[in-house]
Amino acid sequence: MIELVDIHKSFGTQHVLDGVNLRIEEDMTTVIIGKSGGGKSVLLKHIIGLLKPDSGQVLVDGTDITRLNDRDLNEVRKKFGMLFQEAALFDSMNVEENVAFPLREHTKKKDKEIREIVRERLAAVGLAGVEKKMPSELSGGMRKRVGLARALAMRPRIILFDEPTTGLDPVMTEAINDLIISTQKNFNVTCVVISHDVESIFKVGHRIAMLYEGKIVEYGGPEEIRKSENPVLHQFLSGSLDGPISVM
Repeated sequence: MIELVDIHKSFGTQHVLDGVNLRIEEDMTTVIIGKSGGGKSVLLKHIIGLLKPDSGQVLVDGTDITRLNDRDLNEVRKKFGMLFQEAALFDSMNVEENVAFPLREHTKKKDKEIREIVRERLAAVGLAGVEKKMPSELSGGMRKRVGLARALAMRPRIILFDEPTTGLDPVMTEAINDLIISTQKNFNVTCVVISHDVESIFKVGHRIAMLYEGKIVEYGGPEEIRKSENPVLHQFLSGSLDGPISVM
């Protein structure tokens, strides 16, 4: 479904991506891990076309999106939904208006149909009946659920999750992990998740990719990753100060 081929990206003198190669399998959840500031969010923005690489290809269903004009790129983006780290809800809109926003922006559906879709998506993330609440009335976990309902509004084929459990307590983290799993199964979507949470990585990921110094240095299923002797991966998963990953 998605393939990154020899992706390079620099910002000034900082070379963030240094030849990334990654294949994201259809109808699976791929988790991208790596140290803070290591380029994971930059990589995610390349997948959805918010950033263009200095060189390399980003293939979505076989189409290199780095070569598309804005109009064609926007059509490809309709295949994507994205849950941002802080949910990125509009504070001035209630829950119903937030979830309905992409439908009103990108479709010609009538109000009645839009309201029905909003109710269905909110129910799917366990938030039936909160349509009239404002974001300020919601907990952090509820805001992320609303953000996911909005990401699902257009019935995307791919959903990108940027640190979905950041700032949540262990109970809510577990709830969001379960929600990612059920969303992938029930909506039959391809998911890409950026995460630092080791338990979450192994719970939600069908495939796990380790990004280090601008490259994918390890890739595999959960059991392969657990058994890997890669020193970078081992240090990351153990949280040890000893190893190749610098804490500076």
